[in-house]
Amino acid sequence: MEIAFGVIGGLGLFLYGMNVMSNGLQKAAGDKLKSIIGMLTTNKYMAVIVGAVVTAIIQSSSASTVMVVGFLNAGMMKLTQAVGVIMGANIGTTITAHIIAFKIDKYAPIIVGISVGIWLFSKNRKVKQLAEAFIGFGILFIGMAFMGDALRPLEEYEAFRNMLISFGTTPFLGILAGFLITVLVQSSSASTGILLALAMEGLVPINSGLPILFGINMGTTTTAMISSIGANRAAKRAAVFHFLFNFIGTIIFVFLLQKPTYWIITKLNPNDVARQIAYAHTIFNISTTLILLPFSGKLVEIAKKIVTGEEDVFSGVKYIDNRILETPSIATDSAMKETVHMGYIAKESLEKALEAFIEGDQRKIDECFKLENAINGIEKEMATYLVKLSNTNISLENRETVNELFSTINDIERVGDHADNIAELAQYKIDNKLSLSDIAIKEIREMGDLTLNAYAKSLNAMENTNISVAKEVMEIENQVDAMEKDLRGNHIERLNLRECMSASAVIFLDAISNLERIADHSANISLVVLDKIKK
Repeated sequence: MEIAFGVIGGLGLFLYGMNVMSNGLQKAAGDKLKSIIGMLTTNKYMAVIVGAVVTAIIQSSSASTVMVVGFLNAGMMKLTQAVGVIMGANIGTTITAHIIAFKIDKYAPIIVGISVGIWLFSKNRKVKQLAEAFIGFGILFIGMAFMGDALRPLEEYEAFRNMLISFGTTPFLGILAGFLITVLVQSSSASTGILLALAMEGLVPINSGLPILFGINMGTTTTAMISSIGANRAAKRAAVFHFLFNFIGTIIFVFLLQKPTYWIITKLNPNDVARQIAYAHTIFNISTTLILLPFSGKLVEIAKKIVTGEEDVFSGVKYIDNRILETPSIATDSAMKETVHMGYIAKESLEKALEAFIEGDQRKIDECFKLENAINGIEKEMATYLVKLSNTNISLENRETVNELFSTINDIERVGDHADNIAELAQYKIDNKLSLSDIAIKEIREMGDLTLNAYAKSLNAMENTNISVAKEVMEIENQVDAMEKDLRGNHIERLNLRECMSASAVIFLDAISNLERIADHSANISLVVLDKIKK
């Protein structure tokens, strides 16, 4: 029981240290991560490099692959890009094993002490973030030392030693053990840490360590598999691809490359089993990538056959996904894209409502109502997402963007509401067989076109941070205000002359009132852009 408590405590410190280090590195990297992801093209070789670099920065292949699942689910990445990132993530994660194998646990307390001092007293944000990463780095090694101390008594247990030795003679058992441990802790870095702790205590010979390592590489795929539950087909296919890639790599190494790998790692370091495992980890992932990268297209085809069906047509949110929150700078970008997406749905709703009102088209009224439901659903999900995003470690600039988006989605939702109101007026007009004079229809069309132009330009200004377009919106909004007053006066005059039905007058006046309010919300969206430029 004492051994179990020691291992659990050491593992907890290890995972906590890994998390602190990863968060510190991500914060220090900041928008660089966004630019690295932005380098992605359909070139799978570049995607491999990007995957390796990003994973080396965040120190977790599981986090990288889960992030990839999120990007796919949010439509920010294609499957052809994702497979390269997944391969690269496998390579990038091997750095963790090399860091652990350095055995600097005796220096860990001083690393933590100095780093905490820098973190407490430094005023420089970047320096504090790097200090945080080193605090995690030190805690990670303290956790490793705890695990090593806890595992040391196992050397006296004959049955335990025999079990570990049997993994060398029966590789399947070693692979199964590595797989199950990784599934249990949901972190290949933690599983590798346990394996290296055993190796440092002389409990695992290298011929037993290799099968366990292969099993760890297979087990890490389950994190993405679990994460893809509820995601779209592309995300599920990426998770299946990850499993196939590591599974085939394990088969190749067990039956073909295990002896060559053993020869190389013993030449590189004849005596240190921990370093040999770290070398094997890197050789396994680089070799598997080199062997299977040319056949990645075939593996994607197999994944598509396993996860069948056409790509999902997702009618709700398109760009946001909680998995992307792990990288706040990219999550902020995805929130901006989702806001623009929501804005264009509201624009389509307004177009349908105006056409329905002028033409008396029932089908367009029904389409407008459906679009309004979609807008409300996106607004709710966006609000929840923005709250979660604001609670992450985001930069001051991104926090300001999040605050602006809260305001903008509210304006867009109100535009959808007013479009819905116009559609309801169209429905009332049809149900009660009301008609408007030709001049009234002409006026509604002109004001509708002007309002639609203002709203479309406000979306353009928001999407491209375009100050000149934002100023145009403000001018058009003044024109709409003036037009609303003129049209109201004109219509009252027509009523007095009995040129229009009194029942029709109500829907006309309500329609132009809703259009004027839409222009106001368009101006609000543009004001956010203008205020942002001033800052």
